[in-house]
Amino acid sequence: MTPEALTPERILEATEDVLRRYGPAKATVVDVARALGVSHGSVYRHFRTKAALREAVTNRWLERTVVELAKITAGREQSAPQKLRHWLRALFTAKRHKAGDDPELFATYGVLIGENSDVVEDHIQELVGQLRAIIEEGVDAGQFASPDPEASAQAVFDATTRFHDPAYASDWRKPTIDGEFEAVTELVLRGLST
Repeated sequence: MTPEALTPERILEATEDVLRRYGPAKATVVDVARALGVSHGSVYRHFRTKAALREAVTNRWLERTVVELAKITAGREQSAPQKLRHWLRALFTAKRHKAGDDPELFATYGVLIGENSDVVEDHIQELVGQLRAIIEEGVDAGQFASPDPEASAQAVFDATTRFHDPAYASDWRKPTIDGEFEAVTELVLRGLST
């Protein structure tokens, strides 16, 4: 690959492959460059440090979920309670797929997330912001009662942590998990309803 054809997106794709293959402890920028057929200096022209590259990969991974959830948040075809249920289910499904479809990369991201707490905090704030928008919509429509949609959004996020925090990934394979998710979702919706 010529350095001119090298893009940040291609580097991030190659980095994911390298992380999947070697794990975060052994993967290096040289490995990424080798996979792309360029010098490690070419990679550093796009990402100044190994830490910046790992942060960008983590952000890219988390952003995939945010984009899908934003579509639900912005949609107008569902009531706020339906939208909240759909949003919570979509978040749980996305996280469960990430854990089950590519366990090596999921484990790698667990390490990277620990290294990139600012990226994770920004991700969480974006998700809580989407929840706040749904709750505000419900309050405006008279479907939800919440004197403080921001606090309610944080509470909903916290109450459903078991279904989206990677620390609970081993629970997501339990045969009872879908019923448990539905019970928590119902409780949340009843708590917000007018």
